[in-house]
Amino acid sequence: MFGIFRRAPAAARVETGATRLHVGCGQEAIAGWINIDNHPLRGVDRVLDVRGGLPFTGVSAIYAEHFIEHLEFDDALAFLAECRRVLAPEGVLRLSTPNLDWVLTTQYRWEGVTGPERVLYCMKLNRAFRAWGHQFLYNQETLAAALKNAGFAHVSFHRYGESERPELRGLERHERWEEQDGLLHVLVAEAWGAGAREPMAAGFLREFRVTMADR
Repeated sequence: MFGIFRRAPAAARVETGATRLHVGCGQEAIAGWINIDNHPLRGVDRVLDVRGGLPFTGVSAIYAEHFIEHLEFDDALAFLAECRRVLAPEGVLRLSTPNLDWVLTTQYRWEGVTGPERVLYCMKLNRAFRAWGHQFLYNQETLAAALKNAGFAHVSFHRYGESERPELRGLERHERWEEQDGLLHVLVAEAWGAGAREPMAAGFLREFRVTMADR
């Protein structure tokens, strides 16, 4: 299931210690963090395709903003499991990703909309799903389930830029949109602690994988 993710080979340089990783940093490098991207952009410290694993151990924090939605779903599950593996026991993962519930509420209207407007909303919804390289969009429940599936014991959700941990405050850089019906544009999750894996709905997950493999 997680075959695309492999641990760094013995010959690879594995970094150990209280390291903080910023995964998928793009051009938004954060001082004091190891900034990782698969392109050699300005500010990138390590050019790395994380689908090949994370060559680190004892990591204190991992941060990924608007990254996980660009992974195929099984790749995302594998990435989360790899994050849990390399984090120190007290380490924490912070993720920011578009909120599927916000997308559905704001990008498609079916009540009182007729004619050309229905075409517009159809296009807006498909843009949210398929543009910018998106592969899978999460709602809060699915993201929490994916993190528990990876073996994280605790999951909490926060507002943009906010955290109970000082080192994780004010990290977000991506643009924000207005709340709609109490829904935030992005989900910001923190996960920590090692617990027993809580597998996701096996039957539907198998069906989903077969469907996606047939594309």
